[in-house]
Amino acid sequence: MVMQTAAGAALAQEFVAFCVASGALRFGQFKTKAGRMSPYFFNAGLFDDGAKLGRLAQFYAQALMDSGLEFDMIFGPAYKGIPLGAAVSIELARLGRNVPFAYNRKEAKDHGEGGTLVGAPLQGRVLIVDDVMSAGTAARESIALIRAAGATPHAVAIALDRQEKATEVGADGQVRDVDHSAVQYVQNTLGLEVCAIARLADLMQYLQAQAGTELAAHIDAVRAYRERYGVA
Repeated sequence: MVMQTAAGAALAQEFVAFCVASGALRFGQFKTKAGRMSPYFFNAGLFDDGAKLGRLAQFYAQALMDSGLEFDMIFGPAYKGIPLGAAVSIELARLGRNVPFAYNRKEAKDHGEGGTLVGAPLQGRVLIVDDVMSAGTAARESIALIRAAGATPHAVAIALDRQEKATEVGADGQVRDVDHSAVQYVQNTLGLEVCAIARLADLMQYLQAQAGTELAAHIDAVRAYRERYGVA
């Protein structure tokens, strides 16, 4: 994980506040893909107008610039990664860092240019832009596409690191928790750097600062969830 600086910590707090105000971060009871009941839910699909998407891209771009990550181009995996990658590439260009951008289709075209890849040719060190990581599955698929094209999957940028245990399906078909998060798996097993705008720890810090508001009532539930499913 790219180390969080003081500027990164401040950016994370600003980002969490933006997510709450936008309705993309909500609190209550939500069932995750892993079957857990989570006290919060982050849905990047709710950055659903030009102003929100533009602001989101600013957060991604600033986090990337602060991280010092080096990369040669951006890849947005279908489907949510497509608008995210495009918006981030636009914002980076506005900041003076113009890099090529590509994305994939889920279904290959048999006419025109054909294939599943659209945009600039995949080459050099590729940054994958997505919203969150649940199991690392999307990252593995992107890595396979990038390597097949002869490029190097180098890093992943995400909006929120949930900092919780991933799951895997055993030989008996049962889903079990593992001792690492999806982000840790991508880092330690797949060998990619990960840049997250914010982490669950930042979300908890934000809630703790909301004393006297309705949001403060959710801190105990989030803390309990972190204690049960969290990773270091």
